[in-house]
Amino acid sequence: MNWETLLKLKRFGDTKDRQRMDQDDTRLGFEVDYDRIVFSSAFRSLQDKTQVIPFSKTDFVHTRLTHSLEVSVVGRSLGRMAGKNILQKYPHLKNDLGYQINDFGAIVAAASLAHDIGNPPFGHSGEKAIGHYFSHGNGSRFKNQLTEKQYQDLCQFEGNANGFKILSQSNPGTPGGLRLSYATLGAFIKYPKASLPHRPTTHVAHKKFGYFQAQESFFNELTTDLNLTNKKFVNRHPLAYLVEAADDICYTIIDFEDGIHLGWIEEEYALEYLINLVKQDIDTLKYSNLQNRKQRLSYLRAMAINSLIKDAVSIFSENETQISEGTFTDALMERSQYKAQITDIINLSVDKIYRSEEVVQKEILGYKVISSLLEAFVTAAANAFNKSTNTYDELLIELIPEHELLPADNLYETLLNATCYVASLTDSKAMLLAEKIGFK
Repeated sequence: MNWETLLKLKRFGDTKDRQRMDQDDTRLGFEVDYDRIVFSSAFRSLQDKTQVIPFSKTDFVHTRLTHSLEVSVVGRSLGRMAGKNILQKYPHLKNDLGYQINDFGAIVAAASLAHDIGNPPFGHSGEKAIGHYFSHGNGSRFKNQLTEKQYQDLCQFEGNANGFKILSQSNPGTPGGLRLSYATLGAFIKYPKASLPHRPTTHVAHKKFGYFQAQESFFNELTTDLNLTNKKFVNRHPLAYLVEAADDICYTIIDFEDGIHLGWIEEEYALEYLINLVKQDIDTLKYSNLQNRKQRLSYLRAMAINSLIKDAVSIFSENETQISEGTFTDALMERSQYKAQITDIINLSVDKIYRSEEVVQKEILGYKVISSLLEAFVTAAANAFNKSTNTYDELLIELIPEHELLPADNLYETLLNATCYVASLTDSKAMLLAEKIGFK
């Protein structure tokens, strides 16, 4: 891999590469990526999708939208700081090709903004509900009609793969989806592999999968153009490590903050955890003069995020060669000097937030809602593909917006379209739609 190829401004449908020197600096192509994501309907729907706590009515709790915005801000800082080091190491990128520090920030910010765009309603329980429906529920009836990889796509439904589908899938009137730059799409893909085969490795890029079989052709074109392929597997784009770090930093600190605001984690106990993370840099006089919990928490949160950003950039820059060669196997924060403190915070969040009775009860409700919707719309879509719809199927299909095409050229894509339609729903829309079709 080389940075000239990794920073491609090329977009779907281009017959030749776009040159950085030819860009209008008042609105760079990478900044266009960010704008297109912001104005997409899939991104706007994140305002009513669960981050951690489903159906929360409090102003303090993050949704996928606020989480994604915060991740993009952290990602921009990571990208700019890492970009400065990259340009110092490879000066020709700036001197001969025109790349700037802000280009790296814009790429990572855009990919970070979109990192959750494919997640279904109700958080990770939504993914699990979809997978269970096809592996053990009524969706298993399609197993013998699909290839092994196609069936695995559904049984292990992955929000990252759905995100790549949303960003890149051609639809009537919108070839290439959002038509993002290849650099941003590359940075978006944290797991550059299909659902099968399973990789018997501990490499972080093999933990999940990043594209459905329906997008395999474009995935191969994209990764070949970015020069990410090798003899054994497809390498992760180096900037994907920064996108992952931005997400890791935000959910570690911000989910913890939500738990404090909700009163699920005692303030004095929680602040002690954060102080342990920033004790090397904390201004004790300034901190002692803060008057209330909101001020103290805000100060420690900012300090913690800043410390983790600097640490992640240091790890990235020190290992840039291995990262570019695909031989760096860990997430950046797994190598963090603050790993012990991060682990303590995450363990407390798991105990007090993720496994809280309120969260578990609402995840159960969301699980049932997703299962009910899948049974209705997957069945209707399959019957439409087989031209055997009944009146109920036809009524269900009428509920679907015109741009959501259920019957496709083959059964696999038909089932995938129906599943991704359910995954596109917001928490509230899913509940409302489930009630309309008789969910109790």
